[in-house]
Amino acid sequence: MGAVLSLDTLLAQRRLWRGQPGGRAEAAREPTGHAALDAALPGGGWPEAALTELLLPADGVGELALLLPTLARLTRAGRDIAWVDPPYRPYAPALARAGLDLARLHVVDTGGRQSAWALEQCLRSQACGAVLGWPRQADDKTLRRLQVACETGQALGFVFRPLSAARNASPAALRLQLETGGVRVLKCRGSHPPASPVPWAPALAH
Repeated sequence: MGAVLSLDTLLAQRRLWRGQPGGRAEAAREPTGHAALDAALPGGGWPEAALTELLLPADGVGELALLLPTLARLTRAGRDIAWVDPPYRPYAPALARAGLDLARLHVVDTGGRQSAWALEQCLRSQACGAVLGWPRQADDKTLRRLQVACETGQALGFVFRPLSAARNASPAALRLQLETGGVRVLKCRGSHPPASPVPWAPALAH
């Protein structure tokens, strides 16, 4: 008959898996600031240290308003935010009214020639709480590098892309499609996307 090992011995040798007690799940550390969207996403908010794609039918449909609560919270916590090649100059008064600390906002202009490279460097730097980017070209390989950069720099990455990109597979942890009156979750790591769009209307257009 084999030797009988005590429970303490098995735990000390890490040969026994010990489950965690049940209870309420921990609140998301990166809530979107929109209750309906938080309720629809695994973990109750943005995936941490991960890439999110925002797929748009056109510019200016309220995509920045979707991120404003998160950006305001991060800047108030002393975290920097980088915007890489935004198609329009950020309107400072509106951002300040939304609660952003403008001293924490940095705009990187590569003229569109090195958007993906600049995005990756900002994400990897560990200096940014979040990085927003508008890359002209973003294939699967590029997006995978950005996803890894988010993990390395422990930053939230947001890339804005045309709706046509929804036809292609993506390594991003979360993909959202903005529609009139709602946000459709196309992909969310850790769960199946909800069948219906999440009702949402921008409180502040840009």
